[in-house]
Amino acid sequence: MPNHVLFVCKSCNSVHSDDVDYKQSAGAFMLRKLATLHQVWSRKNELEIRPVGCLWTCSRPCAVAFSGVNKATYLFTNASDKSAEALLQFGELYLDSDDGNIPWSKLSEPLKSGELARIPPVPQN
Repeated sequence: MPNHVLFVCKSCNSVHSDDVDYKQSAGAFMLRKLATLHQVWSRKNELEIRPVGCLWTCSRPCAVAFSGVNKATYLFTNASDKSAEALLQFGELYLDSDDGNIPWSKLSEPLKSGELARIPPVPQN
């Protein structure tokens, strides 16, 4: 199993509702686009794409999060399936980073236009 995961909120939608169409949600479109790109991505064995039920950013769909062992976690919101390629480009930087800290200047415009949080890793004892 890879040490890096890209979580994709499969229930992300433009309207918060408990009645989600998991085939037509923004998250579903993002998952399909990422899955297609991931199949031909040269580093697909290093990054797992994992759908999750909800990342609780309902007012800012679609949400994805990069997480890695001993690395900062990045949460992107307001992402669209049009930013899927930019997310995998970010994934290259993330995989190559020792601590997960990616300079803002390295982010592509589609990722800068959304909202972003960097969460520090839990320190090892």
